[in-house]
Amino acid sequence: MEYYQDLITQKSFEILQNLKRKYDFILIGGWAVFLYNQALKSKDIDIIIEYDELEKIKKDFDLNKNERLKRYEIKTDELDIDLYLPFYSNLGLPAEEIKNYLNNLEGFFVPKPEILLILKQTAYLSRLASPKGNKDKIDIIGLLNLDLDFKFYKNILKKYNLEDYLEELRILLKDTDQVLELNLNKFKYSKLKKKILKQLNS
Repeated sequence: MEYYQDLITQKSFEILQNLKRKYDFILIGGWAVFLYNQALKSKDIDIIIEYDELEKIKKDFDLNKNERLKRYEIKTDELDIDLYLPFYSNLGLPAEEIKNYLNNLEGFFVPKPEILLILKQTAYLSRLASPKGNKDKIDIIGLLNLDLDFKFYKNILKKYNLEDYLEELRILLKDTDQVLELNLNKFKYSKLKKKILKQLNS
């Protein structure tokens, strides 16, 4: 099941591939989740870049600075590219420290899944009850379907004073009864929920 139209996600991925050829960045957001679970494709593109790469991008694109959300933005007809900067952007975790927790997937640098989960939780909590918030929730559950290191996850939460994310994750799990976009019917989702809650509580 697709969340966005194939045409838009295909165009988005082509833009992402072109960005990868020209610039260095860390991929976050829905496309990073997709590289891990190959489940739901994304529409918008979210990346962390250094300031020298920002200068290169400024030569090729019209950039808007969004002071409220502490990021730079490239707007196109169907999709947005959001750029996050070290010592400027707030992603729940400091943008400049995410480079310490990376994996390389299909040639993209992406945060470890436990780090990505925290970033996704931050996004989700900032836009509850919106279409993007719902996509965040699906992405969170998609990450929980991986084999996560919950000890590492809890240690990171503690390090950055985000322990309340544990309870928020429990609430999200309990308030959901199925996720058909991920082929998780009530039975499959119930099994996953029990497994994750047990790990969170241990």
